This record gives sequence, structure tokens and C-alpha cells, in this order.
Amino acid sequence: MTILLAGCGDLGTEAGLRFNALGHHVVGWRRSPAKLPTGIEGVAADLRAPNLPPVPADTTAVVIAVAADSPSEEAYHAAYVDGLTHVLDALARDGVVPRRVLFVSSTAVYGDAEGGWVDEHTSPAPGGFSGRILVEAEQLLQDRFNGTATTATSLRLGGIYGPGRTRLIDQVRGGTAVIPEDPRYTNRIHRDDAAAAIVHLAGMPSTPAPTYIGVDNDPADLGTVLRFLAAEMGLPEPPVGDAGPARGGNKRCRNQLLRGTGFEFAFPSFREGYRDILTGNGVRHP
Repeated sequence: MTILLAGCGDLGTEAGLRFNALGHHVVGWRRSPAKLPTGIEGVAADLRAPNLPPVPADTTAVVIAVAADSPSEEAYHAAYVDGLTHVLDALARDGVVPRRVLFVSSTAVYGDAEGGWVDEHTSPAPGGFSGRILVEAEQLLQDRFNGTATTATSLRLGGIYGPGRTRLIDQVRGGTAVIPEDPRYTNRIHRDDAAAAIVHLAGMPSTPAPTYIGVDNDPADLGTVLRFLAAEMGLPEPPVGDAGPARGGNKRCRNQLLRGTGFEFAFPSFREGYRDILTGNGVRHP
């Protein structure tokens, strides 16, 4: 049986390697398939354009994990709405009915909750175009598979960090980090846990829910994270001041629904994850 990864960058590649380790045949669609490692059959495809390559007839699960080329509204729409539409059209064109389709979304759909808690029952309230476009894509996914044999699920990931994703580490190390004057809650997930969650939801024996939040167990205040990183690297604590607009909104995301499926985090908080990165473990996939 085949797992189709529509979009196969760093996250998709890590998920693909994990699918392959479980014995699955894995096909990865991306614009530069030659960069994919052994274990993933690369196929050249630009998801922003229609007429995608043939879908393997034995595809049992499709993972759509795309990224916008730039932080513009046009690029986000092309990646998340047009890209998703073209993948779903290819499935219909080829008469392939997978058991699962999983769309990688973001907690950006919730916008800013002023430090409050959100979960899968919280109505989306995006504060910018990225969240609005993701809500549109999630609804498109559910509408397309409503009443069919395919289960469609959106996985709303928090900020992904991991090998090569070291923005906060670089800020602390470079002396540019600023601790916000007021508490600012942040939600994150290690790249490896995000990939593991994709594999888990795609293969779980029971029917998954339409939506899951993918964040670790600790929606930590940004100042706590920055102070921790400074201490781990033996550097001075960043100053307190105007840290600019909240990146990703100020909210605390609950992950109980994902954990309730039996999923276990390798990095349950930023402490374990950042320590692993600072040790030099892992690589970012090209």
C-alpha cells in the first residue's frame, strides 16, 4: 500500500521516512524530487498547478503538507487552497479513494486569544490572511469528503522548531532577543513530534476526528523560553522591553484530544526539544 505525500519538504520528508520505516511504499510530490532521501519515491510536481501526476492506485493515505513560497496572501492561497484543490482533483480524476486524507494546517486559525485557552471546539477567529486561508482550506477538505468513504482530518500545528529551525536560539545567541513586558504565551511542536503525529493519525485503527491541535504539553510564556535558552547556552538573560507584535498570537492551545488517541511526545516541552537541538542532534531535510 502507498502513502502519498503531497508536499515533501522538511516535515513531509521526516514523516515519509517514518512511514517507510513501518514498511509502507512512500511517494513524495515536490518540485525538486532529486533531493529526497532513499525510502521516498520522488515525483516532480508543482501543487500550485493543475494536472498533477497520476496518483498510485493503491494509495491508502494522502498527507498534504505544503508551504507558501513567500509571506504574501497570494502565495498562501496558491499553496494551501489551490494546492489542496489540485490534489483532491487528482484523486477524483484517477478514481483513487484513500482511507485517510490529512491536511497539515496551523493554530494560526485561532488568532490572538489574549492568553486564553483554545482547543478543537473553539471557533476559529483568524487575525490575518494566513489563518483565514487555512480555515478556507480546512472547510474545502471537509466539504469534498463529506459522506464519502474517506476520512479527512486537519492537523493544526503550532510553531515548528527543530534541526535547522533555530530562530529563538539565534536571537538569544546574537543578542537580539527581547523578553516581552507582559506574558505572551507561545505554542510549539518539535519537527520530529509533528512528523510522528502525522504518521500516528494516518495509521490509527479508529476513525480520527476532523481536527486535531498539534502542540506540545507546555504553552509557555515567551520570556520563560528565552530565559531557559540563555541559561542553557551560558549567556546573559535577554532584556525586558518592547518585543513587537506577538508572533502566532497570544494563546494557550490544548493538546488533550491528540494525546487521547494514544500519541506520546518525544519532546513534551520546549526544554527537552531545545536541549536536543543544542546538543546537535538531527538534521533539517532539504
